[in-house]
Amino acid sequence: MIERALADPSLAEILTIRPLHVVAVGKAAAAMARALAAVPHLVIRQEVAIGTHADEPLPASIEWIESSHPYPDARSEVAGRRALAVAQAVHSGEVLVILLSGGASALMAAPVEGIRLADKVDTTRLMMNAGADIHTLNTVRRHLSNVKGGRLAAACVGTTITLALSDVVGDDLNAIGSGPGVADSTTWQDAAAALDRFGGSQHLDAVRAVIQRGLAGEVPDTPKPGHPSLARSRARVIGGRRDAMAGARVAAEARGYGVLSIDEPVVGEARIAGPAWLDRARQLSRDAVGPVCVISGGETTVRVTGNGLGGRNLEFALSIAEALAVERPGRTEVRPNIAAASIGTDGIDGSSGVAGALVDSTTMARAAQAGLETPGHYLATNNSLAFFAPLDDVIRLGRTQTNVGDLQAIVIHEP
Repeated sequence: MIERALADPSLAEILTIRPLHVVAVGKAAAAMARALAAVPHLVIRQEVAIGTHADEPLPASIEWIESSHPYPDARSEVAGRRALAVAQAVHSGEVLVILLSGGASALMAAPVEGIRLADKVDTTRLMMNAGADIHTLNTVRRHLSNVKGGRLAAACVGTTITLALSDVVGDDLNAIGSGPGVADSTTWQDAAAALDRFGGSQHLDAVRAVIQRGLAGEVPDTPKPGHPSLARSRARVIGGRRDAMAGARVAAEARGYGVLSIDEPVVGEARIAGPAWLDRARQLSRDAVGPVCVISGGETTVRVTGNGLGGRNLEFALSIAEALAVERPGRTEVRPNIAAASIGTDGIDGSSGVAGALVDSTTMARAAQAGLETPGHYLATNNSLAFFAPLDDVIRLGRTQTNVGDLQAIVIHEP
């Protein structure tokens, strides 16, 4: 993705003639930083990579900061301060390059005056558990941060170029990693409305107080489009869910499947989106001849009401298990010629420690033999891992060093 982006002459012209200061942040930070460092003819003054892990040693020229995800911790604050220091060190004739990928919001934190990191963590956890999507969640995150919502770019007097791998539906640069390098069109009023909707009556006094000060004009809003501090900022998405879908298409075609794609992103609450997606996939493949694979991508949400282990991909898969097995009410048919999966491209699905799960026409029969409860029982407690783990139907990828949302696939071979 980095090589493809730099093949653009308009980008290459800037990056090859000016000194660069690089901040790579997100789940793909190590891989993106390594890729940029390997590009010849670049003058890199400093390069900092902030992520969850590095799968192999980085070049000595790259400063590595291991941080925390999905919730920030003290390391995230260290990373946030370091990123600001890099931005502030850029001279007017130099370039700040932000290599951005999913997870950056938690990995790089710098709370605004008046709140502690713990206040941000409590707010994020509460909103996520209430089912807030990434756009709503990041509206609040941006306003509580000194690096998000364009504030990192605003700290730089040089040119800022953001190259982003998108993990958000719609590839909104304002939402990817909470948009540290781009203007923010949302306001304090939007942040207040988001917190009211997904924060409920919980005590978040410090956060609410900061938002009220923002509404009163006592705390500056995030830089808006046209703000002078961002006049030299450029940003583009260099990869996203469609790249994952394209890779899946190539793999499926190599195995003899005719491939169909659902272009619309899969969104909404996972246990509701799953059955709707299955109906759409079946409708799309109805007239197909021979083995067919239907592919889609997106990102669903989970409303947490229990304390089990799982994630949106596991709940998505579990929500269609019965529909794959039941041909008509009261009769179960084993149909081993249909299988479906939902996978988090970062390799980690929620609290489960796995990437997702596989379901097929035999899932419910095997679950009954294993003495498992019905899917509804596990969905009620957000404990979908406890259903799939005994069946060995979880998908274990480990951390993939990228994140472009979720990928769903179903393979169908009608007898």
